[in-house]
Amino acid sequence: MRNTIYLKRNRKIMVHPGHNRLPLTYIATAMKNVENLGFTFSERLIAVVQTLSVDKFLDMYHPLVEDLKSLVGANAVFRPMYPNFPQQVMMASDAELYLQAIHHYLTLKLPEHAALERFPLLDQVDLTMIDLGSSEDFNQVIRNLIEAKSSISEADKEDIQWVIASYEDLSTVLPDEIPLKENVGFVVAALLKYEKADIKLIGKYLKTATDILRLAAALSDGDVSLATITQFRKFRRPERRLLLELLEQCGNKVEDMLRYKNRWIRLGEILHPAEYKHKYDGCKAAFDILRNNKPYATFGGKVEHALRQMDAGLAADLLKNRAGEFARRLDHLLRISDNALPMVAKFAAVAADVSTPVLLQVMAHFQHRNERQDLRTFFPKGNVGKAVAIQNTLPDIEAETCEAIVQICQSALMKRFSELPSLGDVYVDERLRRYMMPFAQRSASKALRTIVRGSRLEMPEGDTIRFFLWWKEGTVNGKHTGRVDIDLSAVMYDERWQYVEHISYTNLRSDRYTAAHSGDITSAPHGACEFIDMDIPSIVQYGGRYIVASLNSFTEQPYCELPECFAGWMMRKYPSSGEIFEPSTVLDRIDLAADTRIAIPVILDLVEREIIWCDLALKKHPYYYNNVEENQKGMVLMGKAMTTLKKPNLHDVFMLHAMARGRVVERAECAQTVFSVSEGITPFDISRIMAEFIA
Repeated sequence: MRNTIYLKRNRKIMVHPGHNRLPLTYIATAMKNVENLGFTFSERLIAVVQTLSVDKFLDMYHPLVEDLKSLVGANAVFRPMYPNFPQQVMMASDAELYLQAIHHYLTLKLPEHAALERFPLLDQVDLTMIDLGSSEDFNQVIRNLIEAKSSISEADKEDIQWVIASYEDLSTVLPDEIPLKENVGFVVAALLKYEKADIKLIGKYLKTATDILRLAAALSDGDVSLATITQFRKFRRPERRLLLELLEQCGNKVEDMLRYKNRWIRLGEILHPAEYKHKYDGCKAAFDILRNNKPYATFGGKVEHALRQMDAGLAADLLKNRAGEFARRLDHLLRISDNALPMVAKFAAVAADVSTPVLLQVMAHFQHRNERQDLRTFFPKGNVGKAVAIQNTLPDIEAETCEAIVQICQSALMKRFSELPSLGDVYVDERLRRYMMPFAQRSASKALRTIVRGSRLEMPEGDTIRFFLWWKEGTVNGKHTGRVDIDLSAVMYDERWQYVEHISYTNLRSDRYTAAHSGDITSAPHGACEFIDMDIPSIVQYGGRYIVASLNSFTEQPYCELPECFAGWMMRKYPSSGEIFEPSTVLDRIDLAADTRIAIPVILDLVEREIIWCDLALKKHPYYYNNVEENQKGMVLMGKAMTTLKKPNLHDVFMLHAMARGRVVERAECAQTVFSVSEGITPFDISRIMAEFIA
């Protein structure tokens, strides 16, 4: 399992050297097989593998191949409705396609077509290197996740939990401090679950009442972000005493508990603090105030009152001791201020106490503050990848004010970063401007490569993008799914986001350009798949620019209730060569496991030849036409929002580190530290970025 995690995250595996000489045929055969999956071995890995006995080699090789197949989706059997796709669909008559679809809908049987022999794959594939790793490096990967200063995904949590469950000595992965409160709740709950914690160990992590609430949510398998309400389970008496003891030692309990008043009342009914006559007096008093609605003046109430009175000065004075809250409300404070200069000065006085993620977001916000964007886009906290876009009605703020705030943020960050170890000569790749900073990964789906929403990836060479979808029916948590029908669609828009056409089960091919769907399969007892081919030059020539990939659960099961469902895409230069599903050509693969029925994994910008990573979920089926008023959460709005998104990017952050901690050079080969898309520290090293560069 450790190598499975390591391979997925860092494309590394641990192999202990032996004292043998493995026959070269074994190494050559193994490398040829993994090459067919899009991977190869590094020289370091080959050197160690050569020292293994045949038995040790096979023990390493077979799990590795299974893990690689799972990463790219080759662990599934792909049998499309039309096995000679795409030509078979393009050449068939409308009547033939219609009658075969009706036959399948009535019988759930696939048409009987002989699969013709396909010409071998002609595409040249850039192979991904698998390198030799170490226990120390693996432990640092897990430690980075725990020390992340922004939220982590469910897949991240699964890997941390495995380590906590498996390690006897956790000192190599547990830091003295866990910066992110959500991670505190999850990690402490895992330590308690596997009986690897005492109050001395976990007490240093839990400092506020909200920390205790997150812990209770985690122990109940709920949402530690507190974005959704958790149904607390009945805690055992030792657990109740532990939660009360931890809560008792928290300062300023009442105000913190009032933020989530109803949840605390419910939790209090389960904890029963009144059962303990001579203990937990602070807890009893706090619950008494909550249950009986006793008056209690809170800090937040005072700030809100000042804002309602349009008294920016009073609000700022109240907020000066809570620098992060001051920074988040800075735009509002400036809009209601008669004079911006005093407000800017007050922000400058507290900027050093604002966390790095908030400073970076404030800096990016004011850098683009007066750009006339039609929409403002938000990603609500929670475990589902949702985006909300609203009309941008904010009035302008003077350019000098925006520039002053940006400079304050930069100065505070530079000073903070300068206290970190030197980076020496540093190269920062300009292409990193296309990649967003990883601030909120809690709802990120498990994928071949972990990428931040809004990031733009260059399309490799090739004219055909091939989307694929695979799903399966079965039993989940003791309940059978019933028939499951997932539909793969691609919707095309022009440069103004006017609808052009869609390819889906209702329109298997286009009469205007080269695009085809492999056929609508409506049941998957043994697994089912669908493909869509899109020829980029023909679409651009016709006036299309954007393609929104969409997946819809037609039979209404949420993806989290399916045994398995994943999607992905390949770039093909010669789409008629090779198999329909060629693992080595897979660019990305993403698991669909959220509590939703519609997913938008990516948007393609065909003119710029960029893949815009979305990993978004919609709650209801969107319409294909452009109507913002009636389609506020639909495809067009999401498309506009994601293609105009302005968020902190990796280039700007790494450049601040470079200037504060080293000397910027113009060529990677001259640098001691490299930040790039393809070498050194890359956008895909997310756990390291979250732990080390959001300092």
